[in-house]
Amino acid sequence: MTRLFRSFWKAERGAVSVDWIILTAGMIAMALAVTNMVFSGTERGSSTLAKTIADRPVGN
Repeated sequence: MTRLFRSFWKAERGAVSVDWIILTAGMIAMALAVTNMVFSGTERGSSTLAKTIADRPVGN
């Protein structure tokens, strides 16, 4: 059992996969944060535009 544990501890086959998983998770988190900021900004701008159009009098 000790030999199996030592061979598992020295193996490096999955180390690169773990790095890529962490990097990918970070990139997804950043993309979600940016998407949230863009959507909230466009929502705020569109509601301001809608209010401006609604408050504008019809005709002269």
